[in-house]
Amino acid sequence: MLTRKQHELLTFIQVRLEESGISPSFEEMKEALDLKSKSGVHRLISALEERGFIRRLPNRARALEVLRQPDSAVGKQGAVRQIANADGGATGGSVTALRPAPKAPPVPVAANDVIELPLHGKIAAGVPIEALETTATLPVPAALLGAGEHYALEVSGDSMVEAGIFDGDYALVRKTDMARDGEIVVALVRGEEATLKYLHHEKGMVRLDPANAAYDSQFYRPDEVTVQGKLAGLLRRYH
Repeated sequence: MLTRKQHELLTFIQVRLEESGISPSFEEMKEALDLKSKSGVHRLISALEERGFIRRLPNRARALEVLRQPDSAVGKQGAVRQIANADGGATGGSVTALRPAPKAPPVPVAANDVIELPLHGKIAAGVPIEALETTATLPVPAALLGAGEHYALEVSGDSMVEAGIFDGDYALVRKTDMARDGEIVVALVRGEEATLKYLHHEKGMVRLDPANAAYDSQFYRPDEVTVQGKLAGLLRRYH
């Protein structure tokens, strides 16, 4: 089952592909679905991708392919509303399953497709500090992000420099509560402090390892550590 917004977006993408062979931009999808930000579009696309309805073509920020449609569309309350036609025409009150979408031809990368990721304050790459949630956002090129929901954190400290993560970098984090040993994670310690470290399990304890010989590993009981995401990428600004 798809949510109404997911179904609206899937229909909008398919109609655009059938009409022009080019998937709509994030800005066009945001306006069509009356969303407040492009991060909402990103979440919907990620959900459709995880459910196998669409896929992103590699290395193309504005290339989507519709793989399948749900068996039946939601017809109540005008599920597709006014968005099905790119020229502004409205669809009927009920919707039937659409035919399989044709594969879109190769299209050039759209350099202006960006996602506004929630920027949840600073995260320590030295000793843990509190990660504060804010209303700020960080514009990130869509091509840098894979499937799933993401957020950004500003790195504070130098304990991960040997992994190429420096003070002032922006960590792009994929939300998840599961990770394998050896992965770089955002770990919430004792419910109040967050840190960016390598995750390991050792003798019934959780070990958080830095990537700097000047820092020691940190050991915690399993109930003291919660994984809040895995590092998916970095964004660095040069001044």
